[in-house]
Amino acid sequence: MAETTKKPTKKRATSAKKKNLVIVESPSKAKTIEKYLGTNYKVVASIGHIRDLPKSQMGVDIEHDYEPKYINIRGKGDIIKGLKKEAKAASHVYLASDPDREGEAIAWHLSHILDLDLESGENRVVFNEITKDAVKDAFKTPRKINMDLVDAQQARRILDRLVGYSISPILWKKVKKGLSAGRVQSVALGLVIDREHEIQAFEPDEYWTIDSEFKKATKKFKSVFYGVDGQKLDLPDNETVQKVMQRLDIKGDFDITDVQAKERKRNAQPPFTTSTMQQTANTQLNFRTRKTMMAAQQLYEGINLGGKEGTVGLITYMRTDSTRISSIAKNDAAHFIHEEYGAEYASSRPVQGKLQEGAQDAHEAIRPTSVFRTPASIKDKLTPDQFRLYQLIWSRFVASQMTPEVLDTMRVTIEQNGVMFRANGSKTKFPGFTKAYPAAKEKDNVLPELNVGDKVQLVNANPEQHFTQPPARYTEAALVKALEENGVGRPSTYAATIETIQKRNYVRIDAKKFVPTELGGMVQDTVRQFFPDVVNIKFTAKIESELDNVETGDEQWVKVIDEFFKPFATELEKAETEMEKIVIKDELAGFDCDVCGAPMLVKMGRFGKFFACSRFPDCRNTQTIVEEIGLACPKCKVGQVVERKTKKGRTFYGCSRYPDCDFVSWDKPNEHTLADGTTPKPEKATKKTTAK
Repeated sequence: MAETTKKPTKKRATSAKKKNLVIVESPSKAKTIEKYLGTNYKVVASIGHIRDLPKSQMGVDIEHDYEPKYINIRGKGDIIKGLKKEAKAASHVYLASDPDREGEAIAWHLSHILDLDLESGENRVVFNEITKDAVKDAFKTPRKINMDLVDAQQARRILDRLVGYSISPILWKKVKKGLSAGRVQSVALGLVIDREHEIQAFEPDEYWTIDSEFKKATKKFKSVFYGVDGQKLDLPDNETVQKVMQRLDIKGDFDITDVQAKERKRNAQPPFTTSTMQQTANTQLNFRTRKTMMAAQQLYEGINLGGKEGTVGLITYMRTDSTRISSIAKNDAAHFIHEEYGAEYASSRPVQGKLQEGAQDAHEAIRPTSVFRTPASIKDKLTPDQFRLYQLIWSRFVASQMTPEVLDTMRVTIEQNGVMFRANGSKTKFPGFTKAYPAAKEKDNVLPELNVGDKVQLVNANPEQHFTQPPARYTEAALVKALEENGVGRPSTYAATIETIQKRNYVRIDAKKFVPTELGGMVQDTVRQFFPDVVNIKFTAKIESELDNVETGDEQWVKVIDEFFKPFATELEKAETEMEKIVIKDELAGFDCDVCGAPMLVKMGRFGKFFACSRFPDCRNTQTIVEEIGLACPKCKVGQVVERKTKKGRTFYGCSRYPDCDFVSWDKPNEHTLADGTTPKPEKATKKTTAK
């Protein structure tokens, strides 16, 4: 048999070509970026921070320049193991965490875990938006890790740890377990408490108004009392009002003595910063700060739009203090506005906002990554929350690049027997930026055509007694604004700060406003007495400014911390020895336990006071303290409206006959509450007299 020979076969490659490894924080961000970079790159997620200070101890070596003792975060072992394996197999490692202090610190920690060369290696890649062009351009110019940014983050982290882990144990020993104090947290709580003190100390002043309605032919219009005999006159009491009313001939004609017609322009507001986005989302969308930031994070990291686009980042980075816009974004907006609305709507000089003192201008304002991606065109790809926030961001940005709204305004003076009334009207002449941002439009108040010498008739005049109102409690939007205006903390931390003071039961929410609790007041008084700098707004703002200087390389982080900690350490020693233990005494509830018959007590819990059996732990009977608010249930008319709390401590109102009656309301009901259970805005208490 003839011998056969085998054909030589091609030898298989023993090893695949090594890929570049890119590490980001989140899986959704990784998925979006990997699509843009192609097959030579593998993108993985660290799932946030991988190292931090230990939870079980201070973790800061005070004797050796406040050196932090970082440890791998519990539960991150498998992730770290996987990252090391991927890095070992990669030809190059890129660190593409977020473009801010926190992101720079994550990159720095990753470089230590993976043993990357910090001196000569250029591993850091940053981009302000997750779009194909922005990501690809960023990988053309990698850089070294910016240690000034890292030091600024470390300094803030260490400073907060020194304050929190020093004061909190004292509060546990002297007041109650589970309490805490913090650099920004204590200032935020102080603002809420100080406002409550202002409200309690407020003494109302009486004043009156005379709102009136006139008509010319069949057209009616509203006006208000202005003054007498050519001079403005305040109405402090009923006696003054009656003197005015006695001068009027109710059935006689009134003269139009002055008409001032003007054109007024309203400019758009600049695009969103983190803080203004949080405030506007709270007031317009009723979003809590954390909800806003979660939705913004999702929009930034990428949404799957399907088709050719696939997953794409819809907005620029959402942690910024800047209102600056790139020239490319401005040009795109100008083209869009020309095509969509017309040349007359495109501004040649778009509005620019001013930076707050100490604000960071490292990034652009928050804007859509493509102005051509309108909210309506992608609505079906977004969740309701994502859509509403994206629409808000898109509208605000487009409006900022548009011409002003133009209004025709008219101010009319109406007189009889020396008594003067004023009517103000306005009508949109040209919508300008409100074409893209209808929510910013002022409501028209059109007056009839009125000229000097015209006669009008009084339909009615209503003298009303009022009392000046105390300052309002802080809403979430107002508290964010106050913190920013005072230079305390950073907008990226506000959500966590506000959440903390609620979790600790230092404040509660009533009608969407913050009310300090008894416990919150007790803790704040204690901290204010022994650690005055911690609750001092100006001092805290000064520290923030110094931390910003660390970021720019103008301050050394150890020096900033040392200047704070040395006097703080003296205060700690004093507090340890001089602070007396505060005993929160249990009060007798005035009735017996319905389980064992022992007296019930009023105790302080996580969400405020509650009833508990005095034989605890032998008897674990507890009851919620239900506060009646002196109002019959508007639904069943039998039960009483009572104040209740959710499992998370949020206050709501319901019927005492629940579950037989299911009336509930987030807003505090009043005597005007409708029978269907809805609650209108509370009305001012007034005495009303109608002139006949």
